[in-house]
Amino acid sequence: MNLIVAVDKNWAIGKENKLLVSIPQDMKFFRETTMGKVVVMGRKTLESFPGGQPLKKRTNIVITRDKNYSVKDAIVVHSVEEALEELKNYNSEDVYVIGGDSIYRQMLPYCDIAHVTKIDHAYEADTYFPNLDENEEWLVTGVSDEQTYFNLEYEFVRYERVQ
Repeated sequence: MNLIVAVDKNWAIGKENKLLVSIPQDMKFFRETTMGKVVVMGRKTLESFPGGQPLKKRTNIVITRDKNYSVKDAIVVHSVEEALEELKNYNSEDVYVIGGDSIYRQMLPYCDIAHVTKIDHAYEADTYFPNLDENEEWLVTGVSDEQTYFNLEYEFVRYERVQ
């Protein structure tokens, strides 16, 4: 299973249920990487999308404790265990955890590959991703050339779980 996330230099991922910054190349990478795949997210992440609608051309799995929650064109589950059971129906290489922070934390132990866009800037934030650089279970296996978006520098980093 994979996860995909954009973090700042402090591993922050968001503030008030919004991304810290929208970088067109990062959005393109996200789109191209997850298109035709399975995306797993929490309810608040889904609701942060335009119109609160599931991502097109992907299988959307939404984890929420709200038993009455339903959304058109998405599979709703009520626990990580239920999500893992549902994910048995898919090739794990085609599954991408896309947030938010509590879903990332709960699903991280089941992921083998992390696609992390590292932005060389510190933002004001209220949500963070676990720092994989400080976790000996994770190893950097690929780093893109440094990219720029106006005055922001960032790079795409691939981490793999050490077996």
